[in-house]
Amino acid sequence: MHALTILWNPSEGIDLGFFEIKFYSLMFVVAFVLGWFLIKKIFAHENESEKNLDSLFIYMVVAILVGARMGHVIFYQSELLLQDPLSVFLPFSFVPEIEYTGFRGLASHGAAIGVIIAMYFYSKKVLKKPMLWILDRVVLPVASGAIFVRIGNFINSEIIGKASGDFPLGVQFLQDEISSNQAIAITGINDSGKAYDAIATDPTFADALASVPFRHAAQLYESAGYVLVFAILMWLYWKMDKRKQLGFLFGAFLVLLWTVRFFVEFVKEAQVDERGEWFLNTGQLLSVPFILIGIYFMIQSYKKKYENTPSL
Repeated sequence: MHALTILWNPSEGIDLGFFEIKFYSLMFVVAFVLGWFLIKKIFAHENESEKNLDSLFIYMVVAILVGARMGHVIFYQSELLLQDPLSVFLPFSFVPEIEYTGFRGLASHGAAIGVIIAMYFYSKKVLKKPMLWILDRVVLPVASGAIFVRIGNFINSEIIGKASGDFPLGVQFLQDEISSNQAIAITGINDSGKAYDAIATDPTFADALASVPFRHAAQLYESAGYVLVFAILMWLYWKMDKRKQLGFLFGAFLVLLWTVRFFVEFVKEAQVDERGEWFLNTGQLLSVPFILIGIYFMIQSYKKKYENTPSL
């Protein structure tokens, strides 16, 4: 029995008539803006030059978007490389017809790899400090940004959870279970938005609505976990002075964030067809190396104080 349920049938964005601002894209903007103010505060606290902030912002935006997109394509949707290669980097699909999709299909594993690579070049060419120094600091805005990205996933009804069974909280993701064409066919209303609204509110279409299962709000579970990750990292940076141990915060970030991801995967629908050879799904298998690497950096940090560490 579901004591508290949500029928999730949102619009995907703000329609300006000539253009629609996708909520998912808007969540990315919020993440980057908040991240900018946070890293600016960190640089000011450590008397770092503000002129390096502009370069850092560019490095981070490119690394996250390109890394996340390539990660999704490589790990989950490699067929796009041959079937619709332009859609890999553009917010449009071109097959079977041109359609604006916004920034969909982004993998956090790819974003993490992209950021690490970008920070290597940033530390070498711009900052002139050890790579781990900047990684220890950018993980704070990255953790805060992850909160909003998962909220964006929830708004988009994507990366949904498994059927929730008798769990007292459940979400019916109407637009994920019933396609726009199906909604139009069911209601006879030649407008998908109005068709979805009719299914959600008109008793005439109660049978169609009853076919939509209750699911775990996996995106919100993960977002809540990232709030905790962000809070712990902020405490370690501002209260525990762990920023002085080169690599500790970066390692803690890897351990905390990917542990959250690992456990949420148990209630999340697989993003690709699982073949059954493994007890763990693809997302979990990709998370384990990050957790182990994080533990390594946390242990090594006790031997590496920044003051005595040469540039990497």
